[in-house]
Amino acid sequence: MPIYEYRCLSCGGVSSFFLRAINTPLEPVCAHCQGRDLQRRLSSFVQGKTTRSVHEKHPASSSAEYYSDPRNIGRHVEDSFRRYGMEMPSSVRETIDAAREGNLPKGVDL
Repeated sequence: MPIYEYRCLSCGGVSSFFLRAINTPLEPVCAHCQGRDLQRRLSSFVQGKTTRSVHEKHPASSSAEYYSDPRNIGRHVEDSFRRYGMEMPSSVRETIDAAREGNLPKGVDL
């Protein structure tokens, strides 16, 4: 079911029209001022995304599997500090480096 949007050239209002089929004739009338001088506009739309594309774009939040690898936890922490323009404390740096060598911090079980 197509939705067409028109901007009224008299009052500037935007009106939407729902049609049963693409080839249904339409003589749009402004819903705000009942004017007939309307210009069709490009409606906003949504682009479908695959699970893979979401995971590629946002790997840090993609799944629990991502965090089962301690290296990814460190990447996420590094990215967060970088994104906010903050300097990483040396204790955090040491913990990340140790995790990358396979030494998990106390209290972390995988």
